[in-house]
Order: sequence, then C-alpha cells, then structure tokens
Amino acid sequence: MGLFDRLRGSDTPRVAFLGIDGLPFDLVADDPETFPTLSAIAEEGGAGAIDSIVPPDSSACWPALTSGVNPGETGVYGFQDREIGSYDTYVPMGRDVQATRVWDRVTAAGKNATVLNVPVTFPPQRNLQRMVSGYLSPGVDEAAHPEELRTYLAESDYTLSLNANLGHKADKTEFIEHARETLDGRAALFERYVERDDWDLFVGAFTSPDRVNHFLWGDHLDGGPYAEEFLEFYAALDAHIGSIREALPDDVRLVVGSTHGFTRLEHDVYCNEWLDREGWLSYRSEDHDSLSDIAGDARAYSLVPGRFYVNLEGREPDGAVPESEYEAVRSELTAALESLEGPEGRPVVDRVVERETAFRGDHDEIAPDLVAVPNDGFDLKAGFRPRERVFDPDGPRTGMHTFENAGLFIDHPAATVEDADLLDVAPTLLTLLDVEYSRTDCDGASLI
Repeated sequence: MGLFDRLRGSDTPRVAFLGIDGLPFDLVADDPETFPTLSAIAEEGGAGAIDSIVPPDSSACWPALTSGVNPGETGVYGFQDREIGSYDTYVPMGRDVQATRVWDRVTAAGKNATVLNVPVTFPPQRNLQRMVSGYLSPGVDEAAHPEELRTYLAESDYTLSLNANLGHKADKTEFIEHARETLDGRAALFERYVERDDWDLFVGAFTSPDRVNHFLWGDHLDGGPYAEEFLEFYAALDAHIGSIREALPDDVRLVVGSTHGFTRLEHDVYCNEWLDREGWLSYRSEDHDSLSDIAGDARAYSLVPGRFYVNLEGREPDGAVPESEYEAVRSELTAALESLEGPEGRPVVDRVVERETAFRGDHDEIAPDLVAVPNDGFDLKAGFRPRERVFDPDGPRTGMHTFENAGLFIDHPAATVEDADLLDVAPTLLTLLDVEYSRTDCDGASLI
C-alpha cells in the first residue's frame, strides 16, 4: 500500500478497470493454463461471457462501454460515420462522443481518475489527473496529459498502437514482435501509474489483442505456423494483468472486460458491391470510391460494419426514397439481406436489427436504418470502389468480431455475470466506487 493510501485511509472505494479489445470469454475459459490470472478472478469473483453492442465495432464499443449507453446516446456507430444532412463522412474522435463517460461522473463526484489508451478519447481531457488517448490519435505528444506523462512516454519510446500493416505480410514475425513490444510497453505504463495511489478510478485499455486476433485467429484454430506465438502473446497479457493485480493496494477492486468476441473469418463481404449488383445502389460515374459518389437514384447504401441506410428523401441530400415508402423499402431490404447466401449456399446474415430496436437517444440522427448481424465467417464490409466480386476469401485476416462472447471478470465476491452485456460495465464500476447515478443515466445495470 502506497504512502498516499496510508495517509488518506481506506474508507473511499477505488476501482481499476482493464479493458481488452476483442478478448473472447471462451478463449480464457477453455485454456486456464494460459490464463491463470483471469481464471483466478473468475473463480474468486464473478466472470462470464457478455454480449457486445450492435454493431460490435471497436470504435462504437469503447464509448458505449465507458458510458453505459447505446450508440444512439454516444453518437458513435463505427470507425466511419456520416455527417447529418450530408454524404460526407468522418472518423469519430473523443469530442464526437456525446455521452457522459464513467470517469466524468467520477470527477464530478470529487474523485480522481487516470485514463490510459482508451480509444475514441482524443484529444486528452485536461480535467483528469492523467490521460493518454488511444488509437487514431495523431501521436504520443498530442495524446498525453500532463507534461510529466508526456515526457515519460517520449523517453520510453512508447507506442500508441500496434501497426496492423505488418499483419498483412505473409511472414508474421515482425508483426508478432511488434505486438509483444506494444503490449509490454502498455503494461509498463499501467504498472507505473497503478502504483501511484492518487487515483480513485484507473482505466487502462489493451488494444493489441484485437489486431492479433484479426491476423492470427486462423493459426490458433488450425494449429498453424503462429499458433504457439498466439498463445504466448496471451500468456504475456495474462501475466501483465497478474502483475497489475499484485501491485494494486488491497482496497482496490479490479475489473477486466472486453469489447466483443472473435471467430473465424472466411469471407469479406463487400456490401455496397452487392447493393450495386442487386439494383439498390448506383454511382455518378465508374470512378467512385466514397459515399459522396452515389447517384441520386440510389435507394440504399452501407457503412462498415453491416450498417445499412435507406437513401431517404429529406434526410439524405439526394434522397430517392419518399418518406411514405420508407417502411416498405426497409422491409424489402431486410428480406434481401435475410435471403443473401454465400458462395457455399450458407446464409450470410444471422439477423437484421432495425434502428429503433438497437438505438435510442438524443443523438440517433445518423443511426443506420438496419444493422445486419452476420453469421460466423462473413465479415460485412462497405467499400465504395468497384470490386470484382462480392465475397473475397483471400484477405490476410483470419479473425472477425462477434456480437456474442465478450468477456467480463470482476474481482468481487458479490459479482454475478449472467445475462449481461457491454452496457452493464459502466454502472458496475460506478456501484463499486459508490458514485451515485440515476437509473436513467445508463442503459445497463450494475452486476454487483
């Protein structure tokens, strides 16, 4: 226990949350030898598989996880969102998140928070003790606050994000080495500031697992050339979590949670190419590569992952579908998605979720009209440039996100992780911290 903790006593609850991008619960449950720390937390506290959000896109998941509300409230639906009343798109950053994050509720309650490497948080907030914005930040110098933290990161040659381009190479050696270096640097940062006892809430995000899964999941399932390195990476992650757990003062509760599950990827599915071929989408010219290139007679278009929009009159600038025909057109598109088959005749889509079912809130103006949740193996892409085929089996990635089977581990004997989802994480953290919040502040509920 640190000096600061001894000075102030242990009456005020404190929580450390470690977020992991893309850790499936079953990966841990099926291999306790690789995951002794997480397995111990599961045995001594509460743990289980939880659902993600629709769509289970990392950029949408992190704001939802850290606020406890759905994308209709956060205003973030994916890595690329559409401007209101425009065909222009943008990459959501921290200032685009419209919901109150859990650390903002903590600071409003007079407590202190350290937040490190959480995606969709750039630029760093100045009202927090320490913050490093996560991936999509332009660089370490701009992503860190305060100066002491910025200096440490510069001196330690800190890496904000694993270079996914290395995963595209046939030889994955450099990719794996970079993944381990990024993981180890992230853990060193977390351990450094976990031991500084002036925070009430500590939040740190490990994002390398998502990219490792994208490129090495097939090796893991099939015993491929990098299957051993895959498990070694996860053994190192678990060991780092164990070291952080050991470094925590006795009065701190540890929660570890992931954003979504993972499964085998067999086909990238280019949804806009499919819409084009089926007569739903057309372009102004043969030379097209963005949403702004669609023609005025287009009835629908898609954004990644599996988000479908009716080109609605009065909402889109060149909307072709009258509002009076909206429900009929949306039903027709739903039926087309439900009947879509892959190259082997397998259904591509597990279910189609309507916007009013998935998204509720004051910031749902750009919500998709439909979200297609795919069956395992089919990763729903968008793609506005011409494609030779709808289904591409030849990409370098062998793993894809799933809505089911995210993981949650709560180091608390009263925790019960059953029938839970991503939106339950934030209210659970607030409950552990004794921070008051209204039942309507979160879409989820505490698991304590």
